[in-house]
Amino acid sequence: MIELKNVCKSFGHLEVLKNINIRVREGEKVAIIGPSGSGKSTLIRCINGLEESTGGEVFINGEQLLHCNKTMMVRTYCAMVFQQFNLYPHMTVLQNITLAPIKLQKKSKAEAEKIAYHYLDVVGLRDKARAYPSTLSGGQQQRIAIARALATRQRILLFDEPTSALDPEMVQEVLDVIIKLSHESITMVVVTHEMGFARQVADRVIFLDKGVLVEEAPPDEFFKHPKNERTRAFLSKIIR
Repeated sequence: MIELKNVCKSFGHLEVLKNINIRVREGEKVAIIGPSGSGKSTLIRCINGLEESTGGEVFINGEQLLHCNKTMMVRTYCAMVFQQFNLYPHMTVLQNITLAPIKLQKKSKAEAEKIAYHYLDVVGLRDKARAYPSTLSGGQQQRIAIARALATRQRILLFDEPTSALDPEMVQEVLDVIIKLSHESITMVVVTHEMGFARQVADRVIFLDKGVLVEEAPPDEFFKHPKNERTRAFLSKIIR
């Protein structure tokens, strides 16, 4: 469903990604972990077309992601949940969720609202449909952002550290929603610093460091028997 071939990304003289090769099968759940500045967010933004790679190729469902087709490809296949919730403050929760289905997918208001209420049920916030984002907690806003992404009904769901902007007591409510989604057939790529979560939901864990893909393996193998010394050093600092 997603394939990166020798993907590189530089910002001026700063090389952020170095010859990244990844394949993600349809329905697979992949967690991307690594220290700050390792290129995790840049990688996921290259998948979504928000950043253009400076070398290599990105394929979505077998079609190469190019400057000329990235908007169409993202609308067709990908939805993304960001670190910050990026909800429109002047719109209600329901309006935030129905905006893309109505404007981009040309659904009727009635159909878009039916879809929105379904996903509000999924994230447990139907009662907040008429509320404005400013009245919600951070955890609730992120769950609304997830519902908004789901309402586009795309086959690929990308998460860029979805809990990093939350207070610690709000983290679990968002993780619980993503764990619930992990049982669905959606293809998911999750950039996260929550190791227990990565172990629980991922089919495969990828470790990036300094723009290099250092190691990848199924969670049990990755966390119990990491092969690379750099991986072992990283895990020893964050898993007690």
